[in-house]
Amino acid sequence: MARWAAAGIIGRIRDHLAGRIRRDLGKGPLAVATVIDSQSVKAAETVSKATRGYDAGKKINGRKRHLVVDARGLPLMVMVTPADLHDAAAAKEVFFRLRLMHPEITIVWADSAYAGEIIGRAKQHLNLTIKPSSRPKDASGFIVLPRRWVVERWLA
Repeated sequence: MARWAAAGIIGRIRDHLAGRIRRDLGKGPLAVATVIDSQSVKAAETVSKATRGYDAGKKINGRKRHLVVDARGLPLMVMVTPADLHDAAAAKEVFFRLRLMHPEITIVWADSAYAGEIIGRAKQHLNLTIKPSSRPKDASGFIVLPRRWVVERWLA
């Protein structure tokens, strides 16, 4: 299995199956619009301290998964970082890898953690349009945000 992954076979199988699913749904085989989010998860004490960190916002010592899915919720890319790395800091690498793996993508919907100067850099250097969305200021509790619910569903 590791040799298949190293040779890129697993990724090609994933992309082929996603293309078939998209065609069956009446869409083109390649996604052009995506959604990104991250999730902090606890790591066991056996996990190296160099690859985990403490997410103070979630009070979790572990790792963070940055997940990119298409508009239908099909996974396109996952990148794992220490949990103490903020989304904005990880965004540069995530978007660079996303562009390399999927040059057809033009727009990425994200939460406000991926906002800031990365929006201009992604547009200028990677030709990616980042559309951050945030919760209404007067909202409390869980709110379903347009476009972003598909990645939240996957993380759940």
